[in-house]
Amino acid sequence: MTRNRLLVIAVAAVVVAGCNRQRETRTESTQTRGIGTAGTEQDNVTRGDDYFVHDMAAANISVIELGTMAAERAVDDQVKKFGQLMNDAHTPPTNQLKMIAAGNSIEWPSELDRKYHDERDSLNAKQGAEFDRAYMAFTVEVHKDLVEGLESRIDKTDLAEWKADYDDRAAGRAVTEPGAEVAIMPAPSDDPVTMKINAWAAAVYPAEYAHLVSAKAIDAALRARPTN
Repeated sequence: MTRNRLLVIAVAAVVVAGCNRQRETRTESTQTRGIGTAGTEQDNVTRGDDYFVHDMAAANISVIELGTMAAERAVDDQVKKFGQLMNDAHTPPTNQLKMIAAGNSIEWPSELDRKYHDERDSLNAKQGAEFDRAYMAFTVEVHKDLVEGLESRIDKTDLAEWKADYDDRAAGRAVTEPGAEVAIMPAPSDDPVTMKINAWAAAVYPAEYAHLVSAKAIDAALRARPTN
């Protein structure tokens, strides 16, 4: 287990034992939550947490569904493997976020958002190399959104240094010794629900950043190929 993951787990453990104060609700007035799955009354959830979970859920659900489509229909082997990776890599963290949502009475999307539904329909109408290019272009854009969203929930103190270190590693340049990498830490919060969500964001960020880098490289390679 990496130092980064150990730090995130430690933060999450502290959060679970943290304070239980009342928080700003999704609406302008105070809104009381119902009884949670564990039979205990849930605190109010901030609008920011509610919207963040919805946006992350919608994006990840689309990545999984369209990744499955790419794994089945892509003609380029690299695109096919990347589609399968999106299914495999996004399913566990999506399930983890779903558990956080369920434990705090946060509504979970029951179907694809309209923009992702339209993207699926558009991809369904394409075949061959055209499908591959459209799928990778979508994957780059959705991962840009994911990375940007996750960065809103992580501590910015060492983020630039972490990115520089990652880029150095990806380019094969001299880097820090294994185990001495810069850690991705959640943005601090006194709100225990917010902190759980932030800890999740910090834990998944490195993989999502790596997916974005890989998607951009594959997309650029496909665009460089002749189309006829």
